Amino acid sequence: MPLLILLVLVCSCSTSTTIKSGDIVFRGASQSDLSEAINEVTQTEKATNYTHMGICSVENNTVFVYHSDLGKGVVKEPLELFLKPDDSSTYTADVYRIKNSTKPQIENAISKAKDLLGEPYNVTYILEDKGYYCSEYIYELFKEDSVFSLEPMTFKNAETNTFHDGWVTHYKELGIEIPEGKLGCNPNGMAASKTLDFVKRLQ
Repeated sequence: MPLLILLVLVCSCSTSTTIKSGDIVFRGASQSDLSEAINEVTQTEKATNYTHMGICSVENNTVFVYHSDLGKGVVKEPLELFLKPDDSSTYTADVYRIKNSTKPQIENAISKAKDLLGEPYNVTYILEDKGYYCSEYIYELFKEDSVFSLEPMTFKNAETNTFHDGWVTHYKELGIEIPEGKLGCNPNGMAASKTLDFVKRLQ
């Protein structure tokens, strides 16, 4: 019996759902036009509804999230604020973990995350342009380890093959063409990566 109990405890520890530094937290769609546009054109076979993401860092027993947010740029915020950035929206949020990650790999990513604090948000979603959009920021942190890959971006609705109105308005205001087909990344695509394991739903 003691041996059986020990085995159960070992198995339980190996599948711990406690948030760890390096975990990736994905946030669901909000009611904004741009958030809706991101979600609509980036669906995968997993049918997730993520439009934002960040990396967790446990510091003095408090979970912080480093992320790049529209209107803020790259910031560090408590997990609670990341999960509920305003009073009018309720967001779903899930935690994923990089498979077979090492301590040096995670420490390097968190160090990069801190170094990039204050960088602007990349509103064009073109990798070569200044700043970082949310998934680009996470991609950059793990680029040396090839954790995530880039794919040709689309801003079109898969069912209608037309550009989403939110993207049409966004790029018209910027005065540039929609960068259809350029390499990039997005939260739904990264959540579907085989390099990640699902840990738990937060809300």
